[in-house]
Amino acid sequence: MNKYTSKPLYKQHLKRLLHYLLQGLVVLAPIGITVWVIVSLFNVIDGLLPNLLHGFFPTWIKKDAQGNIEKITGLGFVLVIIFVLLVGWLSSLFMVGRMVDFFDKVLENTPGIKIIYGSVKDFLEAFAGNKKKFDKPVLVNVDANDVWRIGFITRLDASDLDMKDHVVVYVPHSYAISGITYIVPKEKVKPLNNISATNAMKFTVSGGVVDVDEEKEKP
Repeated sequence: MNKYTSKPLYKQHLKRLLHYLLQGLVVLAPIGITVWVIVSLFNVIDGLLPNLLHGFFPTWIKKDAQGNIEKITGLGFVLVIIFVLLVGWLSSLFMVGRMVDFFDKVLENTPGIKIIYGSVKDFLEAFAGNKKKFDKPVLVNVDANDVWRIGFITRLDASDLDMKDHVVVYVPHSYAISGITYIVPKEKVKPLNNISATNAMKFTVSGGVVDVDEEKEKP
């Protein structure tokens, strides 16, 4: 091999190694980040119960020689999940549901508290509650002609704002948990009937990287 062919061959091998490196990161990074998030969440939840019980009943949950609270790995996590499931089941019962509604109204009408409580409640219900809001994916024209954003209709009309012929659309940002609320004329909105709300959200948040599996909506 002479000096004229060695340099291109060297660059070719280097480029191939770089390709393998990037390919390895593409495979390992999502797995590593997912495992890290799950383990971190598990440790946080698992540590809640022993710390809480030690604060109220220090004789039940004691500390070891190093001053650390003794705990059984996984017990706190399981009990917290069971507690959340129990609350969810109880809240579905008629009498308990009435009590929950009563305290809900009290908190929503308490000055100061209602801002935090109402915002958190509405945000969670928009994604996972019985009053899901982000279930109508659309294309919305808010910037210029033939430039569209993916959003979700949260109100079919804005009559509360004296804009009866407008709709309220929430447009999430890519790679963020934030977004923008637009009030636009109905003619500037196109329904995405062939894409589920979940796939539309994934496509938007990922910056268009995730493939969209088209799913015909059932009537």
